[in-house]
Amino acid sequence: MNPIAFHVFGRPIYWYGIFVALGFLAGITHWNLRAPREGWPREIGSDLGLWIMIGGILGARLAYVLANWSDYAAAPWTIFRIDQGGLIYYGGFVGGAVAVTLFSRQRRRPLLEVADFTIGAVPLGHFFGRIGCFINGCCYGAPAQGPLACAYPFDGVPRHPVQLYEAIGNLGIYFLLLRVPPRRAGDRLALYLLLYPAWRFMMEFLRGDARWRWGGLTMAQLLSAALFLAGLALLYRPLDTPLKGEP
Repeated sequence: MNPIAFHVFGRPIYWYGIFVALGFLAGITHWNLRAPREGWPREIGSDLGLWIMIGGILGARLAYVLANWSDYAAAPWTIFRIDQGGLIYYGGFVGGAVAVTLFSRQRRRPLLEVADFTIGAVPLGHFFGRIGCFINGCCYGAPAQGPLACAYPFDGVPRHPVQLYEAIGNLGIYFLLLRVPPRRAGDRLALYLLLYPAWRFMMEFLRGDARWRWGGLTMAQLLSAALFLAGLALLYRPLDTPLKGEP
């Protein structure tokens, strides 16, 4: 698999950057199509997408640079080469959450309503991002055998295509969020916090790249456990936050 899609004026254009861009475009399209059904202006997707793009990419890149600072300290100018890969999803999730909080204040809408509307597109965008990871060769899996195993040029070892496993999981979560009607504001966010962290926790056992560990668990697994508990707390909080339009 060649991570370079094509060249423009002699400069390489990477598949990873293309799929990240496709993820954002898919999210914006989702928001624009869902907006009239959920009481938002039809063009809300473009505005929200800009906020999420800035916050998400900054958070994801900052987390990756901090986790791999020894590599970037020697070549700090490469910090800005996000087209070559190097984004940590949970860092992007935190950065996106900050952006959504600021967006809700700017629009004077309740935070949980904005979060519910936003989260519906997140697994769809993440689906495209993980395909980009697969082509780029980052976030690769542990050694494996069988028809699904694939090898990368850097070592030629057959490995779990864990990026594709996670892409499929994200696509399933996306359609589930579309079909399950929330009872009140915050329920869709809670469902995502229960589903994706659980899936990510399991996928971490199949990762083959270097992982920071504590107590036998990776950082992503620890964060997944924390987000899962947050989802439980949000889902089972007292019934005092009805959806917009409910009595």
